Amino acid sequence: MPERDHFDLVVIGSGPAGEKGAAQAAYFGRRVALIERAEIGGASVHTGTLPSKTLRETALYLTGFRRRELYGMSVRLDRKKRVRQLVHRLHDVIDEQMRQIARNLERHSIEVVAGSARFEDPHTVAVADPQGRITRRISADFFLIATGSSPTPPWGIEMRDPDVVDSDRILELDRVPLSMTVVGGGVIGSEYACLFAALGTRITLVEGRDRLLTGVDEEMSEALRLSLEHMGAEILFGDAVESVERLPGRRSNALALRLKSGRQLRADKVLFSTGRRGNTRGLNLEALGVAVTERGHILVNERFQTNVPHVYAAGDVIGSPSLAATSMEQGRVAMCHAFHISYKTAVSAFQPYGIYTIPEMSSIGPPEQELKEKGVPYEIGRARFENSARGQIVGETDGFIKLLFDPQTRRLLAAHILGEGATELIHIPMFVLSSGGSIDAFIDAVFNFPTLAESFKYAAYDGLQRLARRQARGRASPGAGPEAAPPT
Repeated sequence: MPERDHFDLVVIGSGPAGEKGAAQAAYFGRRVALIERAEIGGASVHTGTLPSKTLRETALYLTGFRRRELYGMSVRLDRKKRVRQLVHRLHDVIDEQMRQIARNLERHSIEVVAGSARFEDPHTVAVADPQGRITRRISADFFLIATGSSPTPPWGIEMRDPDVVDSDRILELDRVPLSMTVVGGGVIGSEYACLFAALGTRITLVEGRDRLLTGVDEEMSEALRLSLEHMGAEILFGDAVESVERLPGRRSNALALRLKSGRQLRADKVLFSTGRRGNTRGLNLEALGVAVTERGHILVNERFQTNVPHVYAAGDVIGSPSLAATSMEQGRVAMCHAFHISYKTAVSAFQPYGIYTIPEMSSIGPPEQELKEKGVPYEIGRARFENSARGQIVGETDGFIKLLFDPQTRRLLAAHILGEGATELIHIPMFVLSSGGSIDAFIDAVFNFPTLAESFKYAAYDGLQRLARRQARGRASPGAGPEAAPPT
């Protein structure tokens, strides 16, 4: 094999984990090739993280959603015109991100190879074109698999109808539907339900469990449910879709859904958001002996090394938490370990979780129900944005900050935020947590006024007042006592 076809590292997939892992190794002088079967950027740029967030911001802007109640606005939506504006803005962001990623790869002298990769032996991959013809063979000392994930098709449901879509195909917008049924109340389903509800689509959300977003703090989950219902959505818990069929001769509500409960629904569009599986088919990992789960997720250790020592994996292909920010760090840590680079030895234990629903939410640390289940003592401090000057100025009536802290040491245990800007604000408690700080950090800090960030101070004061009352009354149950107004 020619020398030019041998690399120190071959990365398969150009999403967040692949791009950052490749750049990390190349920055420290390794010769890197990156194989991508589709377009640079992966699902994060084209069908996942950025598209849904871009559509959300565009929808909020075009509909004046944030200003409706504040100024008594009423916005009529031209559905055909608006979808063109939505898609135009989406393509602008995607194109710029692709250019930015391409510049980063070029700056690090990473060779990008177009095609699908398949292992031929432990140190060689064959690259094939869309017709399956092998165009190149590349060998390497190390491999990083960062091929991402794809939507899991719902069992027993025919997905060939253009209006029965998954979280990838929902972006093929030809109109803003009058009605939509969203199946699945996880992150993706909840985000799209909120987005289309803001656009005026009548939403029905079907979730098999007893609440939305089961992994987040229950208080935030309940607040989101109320917000969706306020936007006119109907939420059906403990149910599932058994069949979908198109009704001939109808222009609206042309899809008929039968639920497990026996209920019948009608919709213009149906979005199935019922989980994802790792993109490992076709890689021939079984020939290497790389361990993979039934859902196609690759098993790795804490350094993102598979059971085959020179093969690493990172990002959505290894499963939870499946966050772009975490995937980037996984790719970096994996390559530092592979090449003995004393730079990043582990992914931080303090990873913020952002969900771009309406309102936005973000968390750092465990939810309250987890602390309760584990018997961890805690106290709660809350502050609502509507009680702050900034919240009143911008009309933020639903948002709040919730701090969980140790009642003995006052050390911060977790922070949960609901409201616009939550994914930005969460970085303040993230640094308090990572330094092992207490809620006194918020009390001692000076925040700009008027801001939503100053609500951290009043949430901390609220927590101290709760703690003082509970101690005075001799109560042992966490979070006891009614809410008190923080000092002003």
